[in-house]
Amino acid sequence: MCHLKTNNYLLIAILFLLTIKLNAQEIDPLKNVFKEKFLIGTALNMRQVVQANPKEQEILKTHFNSIVAENAMKSMYLQPKEGKFNFSEADQFVEFGERHGMHIVGHTLIWHSQAPSWFFVDERGNDVSRTVLIDRMKKHIHTVVSRYKGRIKGWDVVNEAVFDNGDWRTSKFYEIIGPDFMKLAFQFAAEADPEAELYYNDYNTAIPSKRMGIAYKIKELLEAGVRVDGLGMQEHHGLDFPSLNDIEGTIIQFSSLGLNVMVTELDISVLPHARANQSAEISNTDTYKNELNPYKEGLPIEIQERLAKRYTDLFEIYLKHADKISRVTFWGLSDRDSWLNNFPIQGRTNYPLWFDRSYQAKPFVQDIINLVN
Repeated sequence: MCHLKTNNYLLIAILFLLTIKLNAQEIDPLKNVFKEKFLIGTALNMRQVVQANPKEQEILKTHFNSIVAENAMKSMYLQPKEGKFNFSEADQFVEFGERHGMHIVGHTLIWHSQAPSWFFVDERGNDVSRTVLIDRMKKHIHTVVSRYKGRIKGWDVVNEAVFDNGDWRTSKFYEIIGPDFMKLAFQFAAEADPEAELYYNDYNTAIPSKRMGIAYKIKELLEAGVRVDGLGMQEHHGLDFPSLNDIEGTIIQFSSLGLNVMVTELDISVLPHARANQSAEISNTDTYKNELNPYKEGLPIEIQERLAKRYTDLFEIYLKHADKISRVTFWGLSDRDSWLNNFPIQGRTNYPLWFDRSYQAKPFVQDIINLVN
């Protein structure tokens, strides 16, 4: 009887130690786990670039081999006034990546959102001519890309230029220049750095109409001799939307163009939305309500399990098509700094990433590592 008690105590002690290890999630470096599959990356804000938090820096250096700037390289920050470039933060970002031997992605050259207000208007506030806007595009792209020539591996040249129905987004670039703006953007980027990879990047790519619209437009560019090297699937998902079949279908269709496919902004929101199938359309914001922020004190086990299954299902697809995927990048380092705490509703508590608010890897991460091994 005493012997049985001793064994029971020993078993309890072992289980306790295993629980501690599980909670701490001393996982293998992710960049090593996926080394033979694809690059594993994350978006960085400037606080992380200047190394304000040692725990974040440890996660970053241990687990990731690719980085993209969350905001520092968008045009409103790089050229807030015409001809007045501010490269301070972008330089720090690039230097950080170089210092740690990382694959660096520039994000983004042409995007209708977070562009400086002067870009599209004259001194009287009227829309500029097609010629003027093309000239401004060329100067911006040439100046930015040439500054980091040979240092940045690839650029999100054009971001989010297609509506969910597959039609062109009616942005100022499209309204003033017409569909040629995309061709011109890729041409200007190729002129500024012939060796850099050039990407098109968008959200909701799993929607069949949008996927086909993007594929058709990129195919036209390729047939016209314009160089495009990769297509980015942003992958801002929910627990149930979009379907796994549609995600896989996008990887297959995009790769059929002979291009690299990249998962560029991966996260999974666990929160309810004010509207059905909430997308990453940055202009679609909603008003805060308590019922839309249900997990302020922590995530229920049931939702943790659904998040774990969703990520596991996604990575089963990514691993199945690892021959087509060159990079998987998370949009944020931990739940603490995710943009989804404030989008589409300010002030919520979301849990969309692999590292929690205490900078610990979530238990399901080991399950995904086991998929690879």
